[in-house]
Amino acid sequence: MNDIPKTYSIKKTDKETLLKWYSLLFLGRTLDERAPNYLKQAIGWSYHAPAAGHDGIQLAIGQVFDRSKDHLFPYYRDLQTCLSAGLTAEEIIFNGISKDTDVAGGGRHMSNHFAKPDWNIHNVSSCTGNHTLHAVGLARALKTYQVGKGVAISSQGESSVSEGYVYEAINGASRELLPVVFVVQDNGYGISVPKKDQTANRKVARNFEGFKNLRIIYCNGKDVFDSMNAMTEAVRWAEENQKPVMVHANCVRILSHSNSDKHELYRDNNELRYVREYDPLGKYKRLLLRYERASETELTKIEEEMIQVVKEAHRKGMAAPHPTPESIHNFVIPEPYKAGKYPEGIHYQTDGEKKKLIQGLNETLKAEFRHNPDTFLWGQDIAHKEKGGIFNVSKGMQLEFGKHRVFNAPIAEDFIMGTANGMSRFDKNIRVVVEGAEFADYFWPAMEQFVETTHEYWRTKGQFSPNITVRLASGGYIGGGLYHSQTIEGALTTFPGVRVVYPSFADDAAGLLRTSMRSRGMTLFLEPKALYNAPKAATLIPDDFEIPFGKARIRREGTDLTMITYGNATHLCLEAAELLAKEGLGQTEVIDLRSLIPLDKETIFDSLKKTSRVIIVHEDKVFSGFGAEIAATISSEAFESLDAPIKRVGSEFTPVGFNRILEAAVLPDTDKVYKAAKDLLSY
Repeated sequence: MNDIPKTYSIKKTDKETLLKWYSLLFLGRTLDERAPNYLKQAIGWSYHAPAAGHDGIQLAIGQVFDRSKDHLFPYYRDLQTCLSAGLTAEEIIFNGISKDTDVAGGGRHMSNHFAKPDWNIHNVSSCTGNHTLHAVGLARALKTYQVGKGVAISSQGESSVSEGYVYEAINGASRELLPVVFVVQDNGYGISVPKKDQTANRKVARNFEGFKNLRIIYCNGKDVFDSMNAMTEAVRWAEENQKPVMVHANCVRILSHSNSDKHELYRDNNELRYVREYDPLGKYKRLLLRYERASETELTKIEEEMIQVVKEAHRKGMAAPHPTPESIHNFVIPEPYKAGKYPEGIHYQTDGEKKKLIQGLNETLKAEFRHNPDTFLWGQDIAHKEKGGIFNVSKGMQLEFGKHRVFNAPIAEDFIMGTANGMSRFDKNIRVVVEGAEFADYFWPAMEQFVETTHEYWRTKGQFSPNITVRLASGGYIGGGLYHSQTIEGALTTFPGVRVVYPSFADDAAGLLRTSMRSRGMTLFLEPKALYNAPKAATLIPDDFEIPFGKARIRREGTDLTMITYGNATHLCLEAAELLAKEGLGQTEVIDLRSLIPLDKETIFDSLKKTSRVIIVHEDKVFSGFGAEIAATISSEAFESLDAPIKRVGSEFTPVGFNRILEAAVLPDTDKVYKAAKDLLSY
């Protein structure tokens, strides 16, 4: 496994390169040691994970990275990696003390999270190893667009491989034959947790030796030359063979995990003395002197120059502007596609055949794939001959658009979301549609990646927009029980950075899907699966129909009561409104929100000025459901329009049962809506 060419050695490598490496290593160490001083002076850098002890492998990662074709995903300890890849000392300090000039994201992300998106050095989060999935998605794009050129490099600590999504990433790269280099920097600890508590293998890479198509290279991450040889071979092999490589680099952690950790509490003096003896910087300097590749005078001169570089970078850092308080609202989510043909999101087509909601989705998907050749779809069970998911929404798509654009994913929801994040990083024209799970209830394993993706645009100060539509078959009324009948918007609308839509009719489903797929940013597209084939949701659909986000639709005009609803509950409200009218209990206005985020408050408030009474109806639980937010908004911004308390109807605060009797007891129905409305009208 370690049959790698020895391209670099203390004797073979030219002197200019050797001295350049020493400059980088000494500069990195100087910054590394200076970082805690900023915290002590209350200037910043409140999180710092020292790179000392990882110097050899980190220098090598940065040196082999070619920003003209490669993509680098560093982790929070990769200060030396990012310097070696080209970041300047001032860019490191701008990040460390969270200045607006920080190229990673203008102080929006935690210190020690170095990045430069313009150079394909990606901004990653603090969730250990989660960027492994992004690297795999990016490598998928490299294979699709660059065809044999470039690799994605994921750098991480050895403890990150305990995370399930890291296994998903490596399994996916192995299965898809993707050019990813997974660099595992093994220092023996996950904060204070020793490696023996993480894995049974002393070398964590051995956990992956059974993976087909994965090459594993072991190296001494404390040694510059062994690291350079390993990384050079890894990148060459991954690129030429279009297969993944894992580089396991044995390192030492000389200092604590971070400045909030005291390693003296769990490491004895013998161990601390041992790791200092194996300091990669000291070893490299001794080699240069022993083999007479540099003199003391030359190295001293370099050290003095690097100290001056850091002093000048500090001066610039202190003079750089801080981000402004009002900037927090910038870059939360990109401006969406401007749906100009139907500015109110309403069509008046009267001729033609009514189409079911599932047909509207399927035809719109196909039309948008024809419209934009950089559109991709993957998910579980969505692409096999004529089959297109458990409900056949994507039926026929792989046959028309091919396996490179429409394909099955493993049953691994984090993988589905994480690789969508990664692939969309490659080019701003790429649009990814994923079935995040077979049913919305199964989406929870993807939540880490979902949350990560919601704040990418904000965290990078607008430098990266994940252009993703996440489709989820949602809701009950099908006798599905647990994991097949829940609706989850109450939880997912709490995250800034994602649009959330929930149509009730076929035309709205088609129009919202078109706008979602043409927009920048992420949209959560919730599909009421009970309505897929329901005649009551069938409508005429113009071929070019598109709906602006944040535009509700008045499904029924009224003057006595406002019903605010969406999804399956829209039909309950319409039925209840007709019953009320037949009994002479007034005319009820039914507002189909269609879009939850952004929310059309104007339509709601205008309706309340007419009716002065409101009932909010949704399928989700009443307690903590999305209706609670609508009610609070009305109370704070339209209270004077009310002549009665706000009423809410939704599910009971229990899971949805499988037995139809239990399901009916939990979910709202027409009768429950009717009774609540009747009570409110008599107030």
